[in-house]
Amino acid sequence: MSEQLDRRLHPVRPDLAARAYEGRVEAKRFVDGHLRMITAPVLDFRKEPRKDCGIDTQGLFGELVDVFDETAEGWAWGQLQTDGYVGWFSSDALQEPRDATHRVTALTTFRYPGPDLKFPVEGRLTIGARVVVGDETVTRDLRYARLADGTFVVAHHLAPLNHREEDWVKVAEQFLNVPYLWGGRSGAGLDCSALVQLSAAEGGIRLPRDSDMQQKDAGIALPLDTPVDALERGDLIFWRGHVGIVQGPNQLLHANGRSMTVATEPLDAAIERIGANEFGAVTAIRRLA
Repeated sequence: MSEQLDRRLHPVRPDLAARAYEGRVEAKRFVDGHLRMITAPVLDFRKEPRKDCGIDTQGLFGELVDVFDETAEGWAWGQLQTDGYVGWFSSDALQEPRDATHRVTALTTFRYPGPDLKFPVEGRLTIGARVVVGDETVTRDLRYARLADGTFVVAHHLAPLNHREEDWVKVAEQFLNVPYLWGGRSGAGLDCSALVQLSAAEGGIRLPRDSDMQQKDAGIALPLDTPVDALERGDLIFWRGHVGIVQGPNQLLHANGRSMTVATEPLDAAIERIGANEFGAVTAIRRLA
């Protein structure tokens, strides 16, 4: 008898499932995954293999996916290793994996054909992207890093994979005024839970993707009646389907569909306003370790 599994986190379908689920669920076939690397700046993950289907999340350049199925129409179905998210995505944006050495820490960085910011841009990468860095060179006092594909990025937009930002909320503050995008997970646009996930990751805190998952697993729970003035920078406030970051005393930072941006506002006013709409009252308060 099959378990009831969250389709966002488990590569299981009635017709096909990952080999690890054999004996746990019913499926016509069980297959081994093939490890691939994302080559697009961002890669949309969807519930179904249709372009008119909204996006659930996005994978980033250099992140790894386990691919379990590919179609003749150019779709692949698999699981993102970063946070375990499962979905359909374009198979054209995949290649054999490489061992990354660095990640992008700027919201966006440009890829140049040579070590000069005056060269025409060949592409861009977003915060969280994984890259392989070779040598570095200096042009007019600006240091550039050569990537595995021969393009160059500004070196101070990168950090080694093991680098950790001491104040991860400072990273979240860099997203101020970035557009809100449902399912977005990049410096070009993102939703409330992606803001939390991407920023916390810069501090070495690995969080699940969606707000309901974060509410369940992120840090430790605080009492719902915790006074606003007792909250600390970096605490997370949850509503049904929404999450925000305590930026400071009585201050909330969140990506939201009201302003359609990442914005900051008084926390007490936000609790009152959000409580009057479809999200309702605060459902959880959590403090990250």
